Amino acid sequence: MHTPTDILGEHGPLAQKVEGFAPRRIQQELAEAVADTLERRGVLVAEAGTGTGKTFAYLVPAMLSGQKVIISTGTKNLQDQLFSRDVPVVRDSLTVPVTVALLKGRGNYLCRHRLALAEDDRYTSPEQADKIRRIRTWGSQTQRGDIAECDTINEGDPVWIQVTSNSENCLGQECPSFDECHLINARRAAQAADIVVVNHHLLFADMALKEDGFGDLLPAADAFIIDEAHQLPEVASAFFGQAISGNQLLELARDAQTEFLRDINEGDAFPAACEALQKLVRDLRLDLGQDQRRAAWQEVAGLPAVEARVNAIAEQLEALQRMLKPLAERSKGLESCARRSAELHTQFDLLTGETPEDHIHWFETHKRSFTLHLTPLSIADYFQKQLQSLSAAWVFTSATLAVGNSFKHFTERLGLHEVETEQWESPFEYASQAVLYVPENLPAPNSPDYTAAVIDAALPVIKASQGRTFLLFTSHRALSEATTRLADRVDYPLFVQGDAPRDTLLNRFRTTPNAILLGTSSFWEGVDVRGDALSCVIIDKLPFASPGDPVLKARIDIMQQRGINAFMSYQLPDAVITLKQGAGRLIRDFTDRGVLMVCDPRLISKPYGKLFLSSLPPMTRTRKLEVVQRFFALESREAG
Repeated sequence: MHTPTDILGEHGPLAQKVEGFAPRRIQQELAEAVADTLERRGVLVAEAGTGTGKTFAYLVPAMLSGQKVIISTGTKNLQDQLFSRDVPVVRDSLTVPVTVALLKGRGNYLCRHRLALAEDDRYTSPEQADKIRRIRTWGSQTQRGDIAECDTINEGDPVWIQVTSNSENCLGQECPSFDECHLINARRAAQAADIVVVNHHLLFADMALKEDGFGDLLPAADAFIIDEAHQLPEVASAFFGQAISGNQLLELARDAQTEFLRDINEGDAFPAACEALQKLVRDLRLDLGQDQRRAAWQEVAGLPAVEARVNAIAEQLEALQRMLKPLAERSKGLESCARRSAELHTQFDLLTGETPEDHIHWFETHKRSFTLHLTPLSIADYFQKQLQSLSAAWVFTSATLAVGNSFKHFTERLGLHEVETEQWESPFEYASQAVLYVPENLPAPNSPDYTAAVIDAALPVIKASQGRTFLLFTSHRALSEATTRLADRVDYPLFVQGDAPRDTLLNRFRTTPNAILLGTSSFWEGVDVRGDALSCVIIDKLPFASPGDPVLKARIDIMQQRGINAFMSYQLPDAVITLKQGAGRLIRDFTDRGVLMVCDPRLISKPYGKLFLSSLPPMTRTRKLEVVQRFFALESREAG
């Protein structure tokens, strides 16, 4: 059998069959390392710089291994791209009889039973009714039931909550539509497939035992390949903790009322109890303050209004449980609601009670809802137990895992010990393709006029690049101020995060000449704009997480109590990896050229700036605007 190097080589099947494929030594080395790890069931942590072609580098050995392999990606978009674009290319080139399945969380599949409930809901507005009709039309034609396939309704539309299930409201084998359930069909396909493509949220939802049915798949796997692995510690923290949202309580009340009106409809007491719970939950959202924020639960738990409302919700959940008990015998839907009510009551008591040891107790408020959280201080022990119990090969890969040349920050957070680590730099010629520009004479980042100074410094660079710029900010406040200051001073089209969904903004940016896009965290990673559309990335500050964030603050406090330097061991490495992600937006192909402008003077003035600089690609560095202007002028002449 040919080796991965042969297959990815100059005369291999990919070179012969894939247009534009170019053999890369580092891609072959990564593929061989993955193949070796799968064969010996080892653990590999591999950083592969942008342009390595890491997707093909792990797909080739995965398909040749003859093993059951689960591949996990960072987002559902990347998951769809991997399954629909990359997997077919490699499989067709190799001509191997490998079966591949795509599996998402249950909330991504149309639930026929809940669609029927939504159609029966007499309280549906005309707009909602129209959306339900459109979903019914699509639902009668779809084979997979994946809501991403429905192009007439945005995937983020709240209507999908009404027609998809979750682990709380699913009726399981008691469901009248069980035999034609899209989720069950997807899970069966995953059970039978050689390779299963999932995302990190689904992987951890199952590891944390919050889903039924998928659990049989994990122990059956011989290997796990984790792409975009730098996201893993944060995703794991969410799933190994506990959380309850106001929306969960509202959905319980709505579902119970709908099932009651559909199956029983005797008297007004039960609907009134459901409506009372909904009012109490909405009132608690108001009690938590108007602003959208994240804060420690202790900040609000003792407020008289919050305390009273929490007690009232607990009592109402208990009252609902008592009313549901006799009704559950007459309705499968209400039987499910009774179980949910008991579980949510227990969870609500836990999340509004005393803080367990080694956990962070916090809440966040959204526009119309809230979420209460208990997050473990460390997920290392949890994750290490999963690795030991599953007895499989593990490959963790990303373009941003190392800080300098060290993987310590990543491996310690996941409890990975005695693992093999490898680092491959990008094959791009950064010295000739890119310039790193740190402007002179900017004020300190905590200065009140800092964002104004950033825009003043950015304007001549934007002019030199003729738009074609990403402006990436570390806060929404800076984004808002920069948008206002920039709007009247440039003649280029402006696209601003929040004006439209992310993918819509990106498509507009790609297809609009000389455009400028302003964004915050969601545009720092997972964004791929190749070619002339993007030639400049401007970053306002070094991306240190806000010290006021309740989770970070609690971790810092604990570290300091234990004599650990939280800044050097946690905050700084996190910021380095985030900056690497933002910088990675600039050069996406061998023919790309551009300027990375990092405005923060601490990159030069502080000793830790050297760690940021050593972690960035080896670009030509300058502090002179004239160098940037000459770079773009030369690019313009070459293009002409």
